[in-house]
Amino acid sequence: MTAQEQFVYPTHLNMIQEFSLGNRPLVDLVREIQTIYCSDDRPWIIGFSGGKDSTCVLSLIYMALLQLPAEKRKKHIYVVSSDTLVETPVVVDMIKKVINTINESAPREGLPISAHSVVPKTDQTFWVNLLGRGYPAPNQTFRWCTERMKIDPVSEFILDKVAKFGEAVVVLGSRSQESASRAQVIAKHKIDGSALSRHSSLPNAYTYMPIESWSADEVWMYLMSAPCPWGGSNQELLELYKGSNQGECPLVIDKSTPSCGNSRFGCWTCTVVTDDKALHGLIESGANWMKPLLAFRNKLYMSRQPENSEEYRNFRRRTGRVSYNSGDISDDSVREVRHIPGPYWLSKRQEFLRELLTIEKGINESGESIELITRPELHMIRREWLRDPNEPDWEDSLPRIYREVYGEDLDWVEDDAGAFTRADSETLERLAEKYGVPSALVRKMLEAELQVSGLGNRRGILNSLESILQRDWEDLDAINERNHSFRKRGKSYVEEVKDEFSEFLN
Repeated sequence: MTAQEQFVYPTHLNMIQEFSLGNRPLVDLVREIQTIYCSDDRPWIIGFSGGKDSTCVLSLIYMALLQLPAEKRKKHIYVVSSDTLVETPVVVDMIKKVINTINESAPREGLPISAHSVVPKTDQTFWVNLLGRGYPAPNQTFRWCTERMKIDPVSEFILDKVAKFGEAVVVLGSRSQESASRAQVIAKHKIDGSALSRHSSLPNAYTYMPIESWSADEVWMYLMSAPCPWGGSNQELLELYKGSNQGECPLVIDKSTPSCGNSRFGCWTCTVVTDDKALHGLIESGANWMKPLLAFRNKLYMSRQPENSEEYRNFRRRTGRVSYNSGDISDDSVREVRHIPGPYWLSKRQEFLRELLTIEKGINESGESIELITRPELHMIRREWLRDPNEPDWEDSLPRIYREVYGEDLDWVEDDAGAFTRADSETLERLAEKYGVPSALVRKMLEAELQVSGLGNRRGILNSLESILQRDWEDLDAINERNHSFRKRGKSYVEEVKDEFSEFLN
């Protein structure tokens, strides 16, 4: 039977009486689900990513509860979906549709099921970290996004239920055939004599994987052989897979879950892979409005390449210091000392934001409805720019960028505005050039002074000024030369600075 041969059975009840999947009768698996569900009071949390595997598990459990007598449907089941806010748009739309349908149909059917979407905290979203703090686009060696945007929101939801009920069972669509590493993880946490496994990182949480022995073909066979138990069909899901020629990004609940890689749906901004085949496939299938998203994603990918680091990234880290891969500049070994670039330049972040807003506006004007970046994120990014450790945005440029793109203003918080203006910045640049002093150094010292201005107790101001002076303020060539000379003298840069400014700090 192929996936296209859909609706072979008019109902799931007909199907489970005849099907065998994963080397066992389907009716046997349904009974197992019912037995485990009725065996205790631990709530279930179904991880729903919108892809074929999680849709299959959700459908199985929904159907199993429909076959239970009403008096046995006592335990609540939570369906949780993780929205990173940068998911592939068509996937987001489909997930929202399923969540809404579940929340409408489950009460009508007398099922204790509710569906929920979780998102990362505003200060931990993709755009706040990349545009606000200047984190470089993720890659294999610095994948800062997964934990902040996927693991933490779902884990917080699970732990909330664990705190409320004592324990919880997390139901996943993981399959051993997904990968060898995934099969090892599943086997490692298995509890002998039980269908449950211990969660790899969350205390008092257990996992249940009903289709772990199924193949991908068997998943599709199940999905396309009867209508969705909550109504409708899985035809849209099939069309999405056919259009992109990809698989879904699984709900990530721990670091052992496979990353999306180049064969799954995931974030449209993902730069961990060289080429986003899912977006390519969707565009080739007719979703031409996504072309600007792909072009922007590719620009982020190129900004991450080592040969472009000088153009896109500050040579200082967010600490204000220049770092090297040796870990210790005094290391005299033959190993080459390589400079590690820091966050994106503020000018590049401003350029990225302007382009992102322009794309968002253009897509909406073309008839699609999309929000590529939320307005709370814009407020948080503005705060990060104003307080940037290397390049404080004295011009308060974000409201101006938004106004130039959209022709209107948001309800900006006046207190967020910096103490200095564009004219102040230009004056400081001229003076800094005249006297040979880094303008950024003077800016940070002025900001430190303003923070305690008017206070009766100015305790800590000298420590603040000392910390600022210890940063690397010259250009990169000068810093490299200085560090090399310090290595020869056996003295660190911090020690040199303390000696030079000791008369002011004591």
